[in-house]
Amino acid sequence: MCEDPRAIILQSMAQLKIPARLMTLIFALSMSVTLTLHADQNDERLNGLFEQLSLVSNPVVLRATENQIWAIWLEHENADVQQLLTLGTEAMNRRQFPEALLIFSQIVENFPDFAEGWNKRATLYYLVGNTDASIEDIKKTLELEPRHFGALSGLGLVYLQQGKLALAEEAFQQLITVHPNSPSAQENLRLVKEQRAVNVI
Repeated sequence: MCEDPRAIILQSMAQLKIPARLMTLIFALSMSVTLTLHADQNDERLNGLFEQLSLVSNPVVLRATENQIWAIWLEHENADVQQLLTLGTEAMNRRQFPEALLIFSQIVENFPDFAEGWNKRATLYYLVGNTDASIEDIKKTLELEPRHFGALSGLGLVYLQQGKLALAEEAFQQLITVHPNSPSAQENLRLVKEQRAVNVI
């Protein structure tokens, strides 16, 4: 059973000395939820970029296209959300996991249609070893953006870690459908198929 994120947040807030800047941003975020904002996984520019992603094989062009897609996914019209996402990512990279969890949870609770908020929290849950919670957030990411190749890759890796090879293969197959020229997707799919073949023997 997944641990309740709210319980984790309450425990974290009791232990953390939350910076005033962060608390101000969280308060501003809660005050702005009534605004009508779009989540940038719906940005029309993505259609052309994904078409390009399926056509190019040059590694440099491929990586540049991926980076453009990531940049759009990370965007949000609300400057507070954008800044909180950056702060949460920085906290996660510093392994300040309780603070990062607080930030990402505030984002997904106040802006549940923002796919990258869910994806970032899924990454955090994976890093702390809560793979079940990570899968739940990955699935939410994919509900909002089925083409999210980062989330599909993460889903395959989590299932692989759990030993659920059939589900891992399915995730990597979906990833290749979205991103057919991804070298890592092709390699991961090959490894999963090899492991499944060994298990059959």
